[in-house]
Amino acid sequence: MKNKIPSTNAIRYLNEKKVPYIPMFYKYIEHGGTKVSAKELGVDEHKVIKTLIMENDKKEYFIILMHGDKEVSLKNMARFMNTKTVQPCKPEVANRHSGYFVGGTSPFGTRTKMKVYIEKTILDLDKIYINGGRKGMLVEINPKVLPEILDSQIVEVSI
Repeated sequence: MKNKIPSTNAIRYLNEKKVPYIPMFYKYIEHGGTKVSAKELGVDEHKVIKTLIMENDKKEYFIILMHGDKEVSLKNMARFMNTKTVQPCKPEVANRHSGYFVGGTSPFGTRTKMKVYIEKTILDLDKIYINGGRKGMLVEINPKVLPEILDSQIVEVSI
């Protein structure tokens, strides 16, 4: 499938930070998640990284990067942040803060600057596939660049 690389905020951000990436396009299916993108691209779902927009009880918004085949322990994340609760944002709130539509959310070039929490084991992978700012487009990058280009902190909150 020959696609022109769309100039999303995420792509502009990666170009600006001089991060090498390979755009990967697939047929997007609403609510298909990482299972569909991994299958369509023929890659391990563990290497497909979800960008989750969350909020805590103090109404602080943040991003968690998580393996496609794992979930976030909201209890552990709340404990880590020293807050009572952590929960996913409603889609319209996530869209407003990220500047992306749910299903095409990227941690790069978000509308609102948010702290990014990276699941520790993501950094052990040789490459990851993460959203490029548009439904149906992931970018293959080296995960080791994430801490350098994002305001991030490493966490261990997967289940």
